[in-house]
Amino acid sequence: MIKYKEIFGVDISKDVFDVHGNISGHNQYKNDASGFKKFLKELPADCLVAMEATGYYHYRLAQFLFKHGVEVSVINPLSIKRFIQMKLAKVKTDKSDSKAICDYALLNEVPIYNALTDVQSECLQLFRLMDTYLKHRTATKNKIHGEEVLGIPSKSVYRSLKRNKKHLDKEINGIDQQLLSLVKEDQQQQLSLLKSIPGIGTKTALFLIVITDGFSKFENASQLCSYAGITPTIRESGSSVRGRSRISKVGNRKLRNLLFLCSFNACKHNKACRAIYERIINKGKSKKLALIAVTNKLLKQCFAIAKSGRPYDETYVSVLPR
Repeated sequence: MIKYKEIFGVDISKDVFDVHGNISGHNQYKNDASGFKKFLKELPADCLVAMEATGYYHYRLAQFLFKHGVEVSVINPLSIKRFIQMKLAKVKTDKSDSKAICDYALLNEVPIYNALTDVQSECLQLFRLMDTYLKHRTATKNKIHGEEVLGIPSKSVYRSLKRNKKHLDKEINGIDQQLLSLVKEDQQQQLSLLKSIPGIGTKTALFLIVITDGFSKFENASQLCSYAGITPTIRESGSSVRGRSRISKVGNRKLRNLLFLCSFNACKHNKACRAIYERIINKGKSKKLALIAVTNKLLKQCFAIAKSGRPYDETYVSVLPR
């Protein structure tokens, strides 16, 4: 990190954000437009601003700084958490967290942030809204079922729940159509290519295109699998500890869940995935382990198809780096 004149660690909360520079020390700003402008004005040239990925709070500042030519790094919160634990820190405040982020960026190679396009930003917001509506719809369905089980459900309650479910169905369908329209504007060909893979549905294809920026953010399939959190972790020590291998789960949970759901269909209709599934089951392994292997294979197929520009062909042998 010596290529930067100064590195700043930023800890963001609802109303303020704390900043620690490895040269200038600690400062605090309002988490609004005026605070952003004041922070930008005080930043030296050739600096790096590092922050945690904290949901909605980090996004506005990261976008603002990027658009004004400042190098920004958005770091996985788990990496910062482990770094703080490693230092055996006894103090946990916004001020100490900003210093820890600064120290982490000084000692490690951190990813450089690339701002989202307007289409990407809108698509991600639509996906988040859809997730909220899907959870509400599931809760409403469960409530309707619960009322039916009672045997003597209140008619007014039952009608209200039905209306709510109908409204949620309409909103979810509308978001689906809007997402499809937005992605088709820029990535119609890639959408068609991904949907040619047996097991990959429209929703998963849309989400993959949006979060990977058309697969341009990753150099190989292994990086993409790590991002999704479906790479195995090994737990061994000496001759006595032989822990079970598990997936890392340090990655995009929504992508991982979507792909896992796709794996059920892929086992039936995707030749390569079916072969992997059957091979693992025949070895006496669990169905869940086999489905995780299928999920990994599906994601690698998506990467290969997107990069090659060719539709799915079950007889084709990929020679792309893994």
